[in-house]
Amino acid sequence: MAGRPAEPEVIWARPERAGRGPRPAFSRADIAAAAVRIADADGIDAVSMRRVAAELGCGTMSLYNYVPCKEDLYELMVDAVSAEYELSDPTGDWRADMLGLAHQTRALMHRHPWVPGLMSPVYGFSPNALRYLEHCMTVLDPLEAKYGTKMELVASVTGVVTTYVANEIATAERTRSLPWSAEQEHGVRIGYLLSQVSTGRYPRLAAAFAEDSGPIDLDAVFERALGRTLDGFGK
Repeated sequence: MAGRPAEPEVIWARPERAGRGPRPAFSRADIAAAAVRIADADGIDAVSMRRVAAELGCGTMSLYNYVPCKEDLYELMVDAVSAEYELSDPTGDWRADMLGLAHQTRALMHRHPWVPGLMSPVYGFSPNALRYLEHCMTVLDPLEAKYGTKMELVASVTGVVTTYVANEIATAERTRSLPWSAEQEHGVRIGYLLSQVSTGRYPRLAAAFAEDSGPIDLDAVFERALGRTLDGFGK
């Protein structure tokens, strides 16, 4: 690919624009914002160097002077949306503060549905990611644990939120593609499920459904999943 370096490098360690010449017409923030707008509107698959260049009004080859490859573009995008966190002063209640951050992450991912698909430890060293991680470690000061354990806690919470939101987004996208309402499909599937568990072949599932046949509170499930994750690291 044009512009791809011969050896691994971190985009944050290289100049805003490679080589000599006139002052750059665009900043990395400009490029990231354009790519985020495209992804928000049309999905991550719509993000290409050509599309971003067109959004900015420059040539595709010119864009490679700023961003060597698409992977770097993705990293810029993840870093850009990571700036949306409101990192308030810690309250001293590390559980409450981590839950608050988890809810922010969930909301951020719904604003930018492409984010769960790009979540990777590789992108954990960008400026805004480091800012977020340092804040999490500060929030966790009251927790008596090694820093490595605290990093695992942050990663575990992020994993729970990412998996949960990815399922929410996938369900919503599937529902939008159907020629009938979500309520109609839900009714049909529940009817089939009940017909199966009533056969006697699934006694434990039947017992589980008998315990609580009411609608599932997905927000409550989210809270319990986070709570149980945090419980594994301390009260």
